[in-house]
Amino acid sequence: MIESPVETLVERAKSEPLGDGGLRTAALLTQALELDPHHHGARVLQERLHQMFVPRWHFPMLADEARNSAYAQAIAAKVKPGDLVLDIGCGAGLTAMLAARAGAKHVYTCEQQPLIAQAATRVIAENGLSDRITVIPKWSHDVIVGVDIPHQADVVISEIVDTVLLGEGALATLTHAMAALAKPNARAVPERGTLMAQMVESDILLDQWQPKQAEGFDLSAFNPLVGVAQITPNDFEAYRLRPLGPMAELFQFDFTRPNIDPARSTQDLFCASTGEIHAIFVSFEMELAPGISVSNGLNAKGHWGRTAFLLDQPRAAQPGMPLRLTAQHDASQLSLSVHAASANQAVDQTAPVWVTPEWAGPTQTPEHPTADPVWQATEDRARKSPSLSLH
Repeated sequence: MIESPVETLVERAKSEPLGDGGLRTAALLTQALELDPHHHGARVLQERLHQMFVPRWHFPMLADEARNSAYAQAIAAKVKPGDLVLDIGCGAGLTAMLAARAGAKHVYTCEQQPLIAQAATRVIAENGLSDRITVIPKWSHDVIVGVDIPHQADVVISEIVDTVLLGEGALATLTHAMAALAKPNARAVPERGTLMAQMVESDILLDQWQPKQAEGFDLSAFNPLVGVAQITPNDFEAYRLRPLGPMAELFQFDFTRPNIDPARSTQDLFCASTGEIHAIFVSFEMELAPGISVSNGLNAKGHWGRTAFLLDQPRAAQPGMPLRLTAQHDASQLSLSVHAASANQAVDQTAPVWVTPEWAGPTQTPEHPTADPVWQATEDRARKSPSLSLH
């Protein structure tokens, strides 16, 4: 039986190596769908490809009006006519276009994921800004002054943080960018970020993440396998986290002079009301420019998820009662550990340690995509070009 041209293109797409970030596969599927817009296999394969290489969080982020407005205001305040702007993490090109609208002479925007860079180039062209914005399809660490950009940047713009500021490699990326790609005393958006913690109570959170029983069976021995709850915006609304005390500052990060030095902080959180402590809620506030900030705190809206570090066992809370914790971070991860019940315990007498995941999958960062379960990946002997097939 002779295959149709569409089937031939789809079969080629299935076996095409993805070392180019999916560009050749995408082109083959586009050709197939131009011949047959209703071809089931081509449509399924295209959707899997997009899910693999284009993280889904891009779309609610672009729909986050409060976030967009804050960045627009901050960029307008920081960018001056004639500036060369470096935008790290192009995405759909929104922040680059905001910089161009604010008066930048030229904007160079980096995007490592080829499919995203290709789409951003189209977005920028359709908005009539191709002459003022250049998409560099590279990781910012690979950008070379005098080759990719004509000189060091006057302004560096980024939005490469996760729910606790660290997981997308913001510190390492900005440390390199501000030292190698930006002028001394270059302006930055955001300027700084603060990580904060507070005790919270939520029966719904506990029931969802540490269920004690199901159908009459005791499941509690399974619960030590989860220590960190990654909360989606929709779940955040449903969990109704109740604060049991004020926020305490864990760490501050200066994005204009960033570094990747690890840090450790041990301090007491104090209860202000009666209840049960179920988790330590960690949130951030990012100052984009003086007086302009975004947050994923308990009272914030928007697209950001949240992170809650679950206690091994709930603890009774009484007004004035302290809870001592130790927080530590490196360049990309945060860990928390809660001390024994007495606030006077030695620092090293701690409960189990929680560590935030280093987000490397497609739900967090486009720079290191991992395969959707539908795709089966194999690597060649040089371990460079995974090839994927649809099942």
